[in-house]
Amino acid sequence: MNKKVEQSIVQIKAWGLRQPEWWLSYLKRCQEDQITVNAGYLAYVTLLSLVPLIAVGVAIFSAFPGFEQTRLAIENFIFTNFVPTSTDSIKAHISAFTGNANQMTAVGIGFLAAIALLLIRNVDSALNRIWRVQEKRPMMISFAIYWMVLTLGPVLLGASIGVTSYIVSLVSFADQGIPGFSGFLLKLLPYVISMAGFIMLYTLVPNTRVSFRAAIPGALFAALLFELTKKGFAMYISHFPSYEVIYGAVATVPILFVWVYLSWIVVLLGAEFTVCLGERQTRSLLENKQS
Repeated sequence: MNKKVEQSIVQIKAWGLRQPEWWLSYLKRCQEDQITVNAGYLAYVTLLSLVPLIAVGVAIFSAFPGFEQTRLAIENFIFTNFVPTSTDSIKAHISAFTGNANQMTAVGIGFLAAIALLLIRNVDSALNRIWRVQEKRPMMISFAIYWMVLTLGPVLLGASIGVTSYIVSLVSFADQGIPGFSGFLLKLLPYVISMAGFIMLYTLVPNTRVSFRAAIPGALFAALLFELTKKGFAMYISHFPSYEVIYGAVATVPILFVWVYLSWIVVLLGAEFTVCLGERQTRSLLENKQS
């Protein structure tokens, strides 16, 4: 895995310096696919589905009382690493909404699950359009995949955070022998987790074969862009708080929407990068075979 990541970094650097026409075609494809428009639509659906998604996740963990600490760990991890600012305010609002949702009847919970599935379906459609996939999955298979993501996703996320916590404890122990080692790995952890998530997204969601040779550089590109966007957005909010004067008490809402919108732009930029890279690799293979 380390060799593949190193090769991906070298590959990105080489193309950035030697293949300016590749970057032009990449930007042209992004424009053709209207990623800013699609990101806006996905941001809207995400905000609509955010509380249902969390409510379903909470309901799953509530069925297993022993996982309460895991649920809290997931919440803290997500808000710390994936929301750039206004964490306490956003967390308080979402927790209140989720608490209200948990008092709903079975019909209401079913409605929340349907809204949550809507987000997963729209992400699936957006990525398949980017990959130019014409053949759709059968409806039952699609529903089974969406439902599996909705129900098993929180459990897998909890398991991964548990493993991460164990690794961090081992690293902290190793830090006694190598000062600063744990701090370095902890700073690297958000990048690694983001990259792993992007690799899964770009290889599993499209209804076509996506090579890891293209997915790994694309995920690396998206992970770096995501972290840079997060830091830049947090810096802007911290140093230019004029939004509070304009929006007042509801300032959290536009902040959250803009952040979700920027996040989807990063996801789609990474997807376009992966597609263009895969097409380039396919052409290179054909040229090598012909020669």
